[in-house]
Formats: sequence, structure tokens, C-alpha cells
Amino acid sequence: MKMAKSPHKAALRAHAFRGFLMAWWLPVLAVVAWYVLSDSSTSFYFPPLSKILAVLWRDLTDGPLLGYMFVSLSNMAVGLALAILIGVGTGLYIGDHAKVRQAAMPMLNFLRSVPPAAIVPIVIIALGIGAAPKIFIIAFTCLWPILLNTIDGVRGMPEELSDTARAFRIPRGLTYRRVLLMASLPQIMAGIRVAIAVALVLMVISEFFGASAGLGFYINENKQRFAMVETWAGTILIGVLGYVLSAVFLQIERVTLRWYFREAGAQTG
Repeated sequence: MKMAKSPHKAALRAHAFRGFLMAWWLPVLAVVAWYVLSDSSTSFYFPPLSKILAVLWRDLTDGPLLGYMFVSLSNMAVGLALAILIGVGTGLYIGDHAKVRQAAMPMLNFLRSVPPAAIVPIVIIALGIGAAPKIFIIAFTCLWPILLNTIDGVRGMPEELSDTARAFRIPRGLTYRRVLLMASLPQIMAGIRVAIAVALVLMVISEFFGASAGLGFYINENKQRFAMVETWAGTILIGVLGYVLSAVFLQIERVTLRWYFREAGAQTG
């Protein structure tokens, strides 16, 4: 029995290693090339990557970066959670009512076209400094991809599902939870995936103004002091956070929509 399992395990390990190489060869090559080519750099604006990583590690372990990262991610999490609750709930209702959708779509299209960066100073002036304006900006900006994707998900639902729910007189609350929500869940998850990337950008931009903590504050403060190594360190940390958040959400999406991916795989197979 052990001899029969051994080739199978070896094949799985080889497959996992090939998958790792296919997914990571380009980022690893880019980092190594940056490290080697910038090692002898004397440019003030483009310091060596080794120096940037050393400063990043220093400020993470002994500096303020860890606390700033907690502040920024907390604001981002609260703003994103508000956007998900409001966007999904409102999107299910608007998508299920044609007359409400026809009346609301012009206003929704207008509001989503407002540049997020343009409202940052206005919101900070209106709400003051602190976490409130940052959370509001993130929630306001992330609301639109979630809301519009939810509406599209409900509209794309097969009519047989809603007809069956009405025929069996299923209560509206149960219909929303078990029929509309589940049918539009793939679209909702796609909207949340877009919103995470948007939230990361607005998290940084919102901390450029009227902030005393956060990753955006760290980058902006060091930029104003012409501390380019620290500025680069903060920028790289945000890029790493964006990648980690995206990878974690993809795993959550695969678990949440395993039935959807199973059906898609069966159809393609």
C-alpha cells in the first residue's frame, strides 16, 4: 500500500512545484533584477532595493509602521464592511423591483462617476480629522461596484427561480436570502474583489489629508521630508498588502462559490 501511494504523492508534489514556478517566476525574476541592478545606485530618488528593504524591516519592527498598518487596515475593513452591507442589501431590492431600478439608475450612474479623489478634501473639511472621513470615503467609493454588480446579478437570474418562489409563496425574506442572494452571489463576489483594490487606493489617498497615523500618512510625511527610502518602503508595503488581500479573498471566493466553480467545471468538462 505504501509503495502504491508514493508515486501519487511524488506526482502531486511535482505538480505543486510546477504550479509554484508558473505563478511566481516573473515576480521573483523582477525582484531579483531590481535588487541586482539597483545595488550600486547612487540616485537620490531611486535608492537601492537592499536599503529600502532594510528600512522597511526597521520601521516594521522598531518603528511606527506596524501601528500605522493596523490603523489603515481597520479603516479599510470598516469602510468595506459598510459598503458590502449597504451595497448588497440595496442592490437586491433595486434589482428585484423594475420600477425602482428605472428611477434609481440615472442617479446611481451619476454618483459612481464622481472621481473619488475629488471628494476627499470636501469630506475631510465636513467631517474633520480622525477615522470617520477615511471610513466614509472608502465606503462611498466601494459601494458602487458592489451595488451595481448585485443589481446585475439579480437581473441575470433565471426567471424560473423567481416564478417558483412566487408559486410556492415563499416569504420575501427567505426569497431574498435563499434565492436572490445565492443567484447573484458570483456577481457580488466579483464586485467585492474590485472594491478591495479600490479600498486599498482610497485608504492611502484619504490619509494624505488631515491624518496623524496610517500608511498614507507615513508615505506623505516622508515625501514632504524628502526621505525617499522611507517613501519607497511604505509604497512597497502597500503593494505587498494589496497582493496578500487579493490572494486571501480569492481563497474565500473559491470556498464560498465552490458550487459555482463545480458547475462551471462540469459544463466545460
